[in-house]
Amino acid sequence: MKARIITRQKLCPDIFWYEISAPHVACRFQAGQFVIIQVHERGERIPLTVAEAHPERGTIVLVFQVVGKTTLELSLLKEGEEIENCVGPLGNPSEINFFGQVICVGGGTGIACLLPIVRALSAAGNEVISLIGSRSRDYLILEDKIKAVSSSLFIATDDGTRGERGLVTDVLERILEEEEVRGKIQRVIAIGPPLMMRKVAEITRPHRIKTIVSLNTIMVDGTGMCGSCRVFLGKAMKLACIDGPEFDAHRVNFDDVISRLEMFRAKERLAWAVYRQQLEARQMEIKTKVRAKEGTASHD
Repeated sequence: MKARIITRQKLCPDIFWYEISAPHVACRFQAGQFVIIQVHERGERIPLTVAEAHPERGTIVLVFQVVGKTTLELSLLKEGEEIENCVGPLGNPSEINFFGQVICVGGGTGIACLLPIVRALSAAGNEVISLIGSRSRDYLILEDKIKAVSSSLFIATDDGTRGERGLVTDVLERILEEEEVRGKIQRVIAIGPPLMMRKVAEITRPHRIKTIVSLNTIMVDGTGMCGSCRVFLGKAMKLACIDGPEFDAHRVNFDDVISRLEMFRAKERLAWAVYRQQLEARQMEIKTKVRAKEGTASHD
């Protein structure tokens, strides 16, 4: 089903906020779910997490980072243009209950994925401590939105340009050792780069805190048919699209998750490079035609 772009914003370098018309998703979406989009009829299908849903106006918000050809193509669309397909909501929603004190950890674009979960947990009466991080302040997104639905907010950047200097996992480790929260945290939820989520699991394991991660794996159909999104929980194989995307972090085989994400990295870089060359060639062709017309006009 086609989806028209209502609002397009550039949040920071390479990260975009699109509000799109998708009433079929907006009316059924729950925190933690995702959609699969196809930019054009010959394009690949990619999963994107829904950052916000507005049933009253039939729209959802997608936040994505340009990391390859498809996301580059998506970033070039303008307001009023259409995405060829938007399928969803897919996946299982987050478990939202009253737990008490909860820590939510978001890194990079994972912050956008975390937003509806933090909002839902807060609405359920939980005290939500949010930790968000990025490489620098230029790449930190949705700080105000996360702060508005959190009991408290901690920020870390790799270079120290916003919040604490260091990794968001360093902040988590320190907080769990503080006397006032020790033994009181009932759940930790982490969404971000796989290395970050693995580190979160390592930190919380000795504290015996239930820890949930949302896995953004390679995915094609999103309905369990292709098997490309498989993950391993111990020896058990699961599919992120129908069994997830959220799993018990202490059971996830992160080495397998990371290695599978690297499988097509070289081909992705090649596709991106070729597409950029094609764009540059088109732009040069347009400039050449414009100059030719201007030259003709001046002779007239």
